Amino acid sequence: MPLISEEPQIPESAQGPRVTPAAGRTAPTPRPVPGPRSAATPRPGRPGPGPARPAPPAQRAHPAPVAPAAPAPAPAAPARPEPAENRSAPQIQLIPAPAAGALDAAEEAVDLLLESGRAPGDILVLTTGEQHPWAAHELSFGEAAYWAQHDAGDDVFFADVSAADRARSRPVVVVAVNGDTDRTVARTLPAARDRAAALLIVCGDPQTINSALGAGV
Repeated sequence: MPLISEEPQIPESAQGPRVTPAAGRTAPTPRPVPGPRSAATPRPGRPGPGPARPAPPAQRAHPAPVAPAAPAPAPAAPARPEPAENRSAPQIQLIPAPAAGALDAAEEAVDLLLESGRAPGDILVLTTGEQHPWAAHELSFGEAAYWAQHDAGDDVFFADVSAADRARSRPVVVVAVNGDTDRTVARTLPAARDRAAALLIVCGDPQTINSALGAGV
């Protein structure tokens, strides 16, 4: 805060060179040249408003504490298929087709799904009769290589309904009812429905499909 002086201050510009006093005269007390000072420092030659306060000790800059490195996150466990009883029932779509044309209808359904923006890895195709040509070709290289493509999950996968229990759940399951007995269809369609997370498309005879699923679709 500013200090109140008891006598007028001499402007700095009025100060001239210091002159040596003549003999017999008491030399005036030399005035120090003003310089930069803090507001708390009293003017030289004048007592301050109170006892001089010691300047606060300079604060040392302490290095900021270094936080210990966070441990690397553990690898995420592979997602387990959600139990069927905890999932909502998928939407069911029926595409009427004779047994001889069910596989072609299933392929057309897959093409429409891909054109609508579905990822290839979202789709599983099951056949109740003759294997899809792609599945027959890939199985010729061995089951290990065939199922490795299923586990990769980056493309449409074709399989026989007899392997439905081994197949993982996918958002869309397409079933081609292209043969075999009604008993086999009745056993495999519910399994296919359990593998479909969002949509089940069944291509085949409507009466056979309705009977297998136990509900009108």
